[in-house]
Amino acid sequence: MTDTSRPASPSVAIIGGGPAGLMAAEVLATAGIRVDLYDAMPSVGRKFLLAGVGGMNITHSEARGAFLARYGERREEIARLLAEFDADALRRWIHDLGIDTFVGTSGRVFPTDMKAAPLLRAWLKRLRELGVQLHTRHRWPGWNADGGLRMETAEGERPIHADAVLLALGGGSWPRLGSDGSWVAHLQQAGVPIAPLQPSNCGFDVAAWSPLLRDKFAGAPLKNVALGLTGEAQRQGEFVLTATGIEGSLVYALSAGIRQRISRDGSCTVCLDLLPQRSEEALGKALSKPRGSHSMAKHLHRQAGLDGVKAALLRELAPAEHFADPLRLAAAIKALPIELHQPRPLAEAISSAGGVPFEALDKGLMLTALPGTFCAGEMLDWEAPTGGYLLTACFASGRAAGLGIAHWLQRGA
Repeated sequence: MTDTSRPASPSVAIIGGGPAGLMAAEVLATAGIRVDLYDAMPSVGRKFLLAGVGGMNITHSEARGAFLARYGERREEIARLLAEFDADALRRWIHDLGIDTFVGTSGRVFPTDMKAAPLLRAWLKRLRELGVQLHTRHRWPGWNADGGLRMETAEGERPIHADAVLLALGGGSWPRLGSDGSWVAHLQQAGVPIAPLQPSNCGFDVAAWSPLLRDKFAGAPLKNVALGLTGEAQRQGEFVLTATGIEGSLVYALSAGIRQRISRDGSCTVCLDLLPQRSEEALGKALSKPRGSHSMAKHLHRQAGLDGVKAALLRELAPAEHFADPLRLAAAIKALPIELHQPRPLAEAISSAGGVPFEALDKGLMLTALPGTFCAGEMLDWEAPTGGYLLTACFASGRAAGLGIAHWLQRGA
């Protein structure tokens, strides 16, 4: 006999099956709350799996201060989220799923098998055991007149009613994997302010490469170089020359600053050091040695170790007269300017900036304009470089939203 006197457990609808949505689902289900998670794609975690191609970089072992600095203008807001679930807590959570991790030489943290799929499988198994109901091929096109959720399915549209809703729909990058930014219009119509979505961790275009550089060296990596915004400290690493400009991890680390300067000034010049391991003085002395009958290309190779794409880029960007002056050529090698004019399209970016401002949310990540509706993950207005920082904040925001929902439901009980 069913006990009808017992109140039904509150229910939560989570829209979006990425790390933030899945983490919130775990928090809520563990608290005994009924959770239905909806995703527009045929399976959940698609962008998470893509992030694991080539090695699942889950977080970073960097010291807390340096770690938080990666979040730029939103450092304080992300710090509050990470205070409850930081990189170490994330690693412990992964270990509890039966997945070991290790710290690479760069300080990045990876599962021992370097893969995302085993982690996701173990996680989904846990969620199902907790009673989380996963509904794929369910697309959210907004709200009904009565405030309920509309949900498009293969069988047609149906209404969804829940005691609380979490939106974890991602940003606007990689739309083919589901995070297409279509939610922006729905929230704006509901009175929620939205910072425009912009590409982050993206490549940038120059005015034009010469046909020779473009055709011969597009796709070539520049390794062991340093890059920085004019007037700021440089970072060492590597990036890739593309047919239209530059991209890669070193560029991604600077993408926020580059984008902001382009928006402000119309272009942004970054300064490239082709040989950060050698001083300008030492290069000047080496290049001042007589080259005799050797070509300039051979001289650069013998005295500076420059060839391939590095030598080609030097030829592309350094004034021709510098090649007749060893000291000016050494200076160009150490500070080669690359003028960038625009970011690559949002659909090509690894992540996006912009979204729901923290100022539109309470401490539990609930929208002040829509009580009972919460937001988490990349749809919030923050950004970070690659290296595990993106995923760490997504996990932490999902956990914070889950706790915020549980607290809000408890207050209303």
